Amino acid sequence: MTENRNRSLTLCLKILFAILMPMSGWSQNFFVSVFAGASNYSGDLQEKRFTLQQAHPAGGVGLLYELTDKIMIHGEFDFGKISAADKYGKNYKRNLSFYSHLYEFSLKGEYFILNPYDYAISPYVFLGVSIFDFAPYADDEHGTPVLLPEKSTEGQGFIVGRNPYKLRQFAIPFGGGLQWTISHNSRLGLFLGFRKTFTDYIDDVSTTYVDETQLALEKGASAVAIAYRGDEIPNGAPYPPAGTQRGNAKSLDWYYFTGLSYRVRIFAKGKRRGHTDEDGRFNGRKGQLGCPRF
Repeated sequence: MTENRNRSLTLCLKILFAILMPMSGWSQNFFVSVFAGASNYSGDLQEKRFTLQQAHPAGGVGLLYELTDKIMIHGEFDFGKISAADKYGKNYKRNLSFYSHLYEFSLKGEYFILNPYDYAISPYVFLGVSIFDFAPYADDEHGTPVLLPEKSTEGQGFIVGRNPYKLRQFAIPFGGGLQWTISHNSRLGLFLGFRKTFTDYIDDVSTTYVDETQLALEKGASAVAIAYRGDEIPNGAPYPPAGTQRGNAKSLDWYYFTGLSYRVRIFAKGKRRGHTDEDGRFNGRKGQLGCPRF
């Protein structure tokens, strides 16, 4: 897995520089960014579209190009962790859980509703495309980590129509936030970014249970033990019959990042629009709090 992550990071950096290097003639329009916040997911083990329950620390680094005063192109590498467990939800009798590290490269377009050179605070929205790596694990009853895709918990690879799922997928990032222009060279932001994915297996749960005996023959008793955990809780039921619903295949998984971002212009000789004072502090021409001047 470490080798795959290194390959992903190398690929992401190559894509980012291939896209942005032709713009290097306008180097004063480049910003670097960092973000710190939280990552989380929504799916069969956590049905709420957005919640901070079971969230984990996340971070990222990026490079931005200022196409116009109100439009930016943003390439970013983000990383975090996601997890969920049935014991915190309504399906506690199923008793499933998972956790996964998450690595993502995204390319987004950002649009500022108010011109950051005219207003101290501006809301913005973004939309783009991303590629991400994940690998769902669960700890067995002895506390040993188990890589869930290897156990084919829903018959992937030996049930007709159920193919092994890929651990590298595409997603559509979108969201928005608020950005405070500290000076013409630096900006501080608060954002929330959702990722619409095209897989239902981030949590390794999607369709129905497969036959217990067949699963044991194909993948061993350990696969049966990790595919259904309800028998591990007091008064828990035994392994369900084949075809019993395990997840909701009609609803794909989501994940999201939220937090604070800081951006700084790479070259100090950035645009000056008469909106900074002698000390370089922002002095919006139309109001410090984004209020228009009448």
